[in-house]
Amino acid sequence: MRFVYPAIFRKTKENTFHGFFPDLECCYGKGDTLEEAVDDANEAAVNWITVELEEEGHLPPVSDVADLELEECDVVRNIAVTIRLTDGYDE
Repeated sequence: MRFVYPAIFRKTKENTFHGFFPDLECCYGKGDTLEEAVDDANEAAVNWITVELEEEGHLPPVSDVADLELEECDVVRNIAVTIRLTDGYDE
């Protein structure tokens, strides 16, 4: 299955990037560049979604990008995660 969640990336005082998912509690990514932060956020989202599906069996609704509260210079990226569901998963 494919899941797409928006992530917000901000440049830090140290000139690195920190990204977070408004819909995925405590799911973050970071990197020296925006590209590295996006890659790290993607990996974090894969892990977060996998655990959530295994433990709870459901995911939070996806926020509309237009509804996000953004700061000046924020960068929003939709992060797509593909999870291969195991046999016996009941949708």
